[in-house]
Amino acid sequence: MINFSEMSGLKQWGVVVAGSALLTGALYFTMFKSQREANEVAQQALENKMRENAELEAYRPKLAEIERQLASLKQQLEIERRIVPDEKEVDGFMRMLDAEALKAGIELRRYTAKPSAAKEFYTEVPFEMELDGPYYSMLSFFDRVGKLERIVNVSGLLVATTKKPTEAKAKHVYQYAPNESVVATFTATTFFSHDMDPAASPSARTGQPVPVKR
Repeated sequence: MINFSEMSGLKQWGVVVAGSALLTGALYFTMFKSQREANEVAQQALENKMRENAELEAYRPKLAEIERQLASLKQQLEIERRIVPDEKEVDGFMRMLDAEALKAGIELRRYTAKPSAAKEFYTEVPFEMELDGPYYSMLSFFDRVGKLERIVNVSGLLVATTKKPTEAKAKHVYQYAPNESVVATFTATTFFSHDMDPAASPSARTGQPVPVKR
């Protein structure tokens, strides 16, 4: 076998060139090619991200409007929650009517829960109620209830004099004050959002009188 040193200058040069070519080819297929492919993947990812950013940039002028719309929707939601609460308890409803009765100058004597009715988005919770007081005070009470922010429907109203309370289907006869002239029974229906179940409250069991706190 001929040593490299024994070769002529031209052959030595040929060997060096051939070795360099082999080394370059090996590096290309091992390091350079894999690095180039990685660079191409990175470049593609960069272009995708730049394209995505450009698409999102179009929404920047609309961001303030979207934020205003969200704030408006939140405000509307708060108003709807006051009109149709999402609470289980009916205590707040009774306290509200008691307060209006006190302002109007009439006596709310009884709350009796009636069967609730579940609708698609809300639950109707009716109460049979009984009151007595001066005639115009009774009118003032119903007027106040009609102006409440929370929805309360009044139906089945029966009115009689304090001398004949049974004509209004009053359950009990009380010691009426001298200025009281009428007794009334009616059904007051309030509403709760459907994701809650007001009927589950112990104080709202169907047909059970609910004590009136004074």
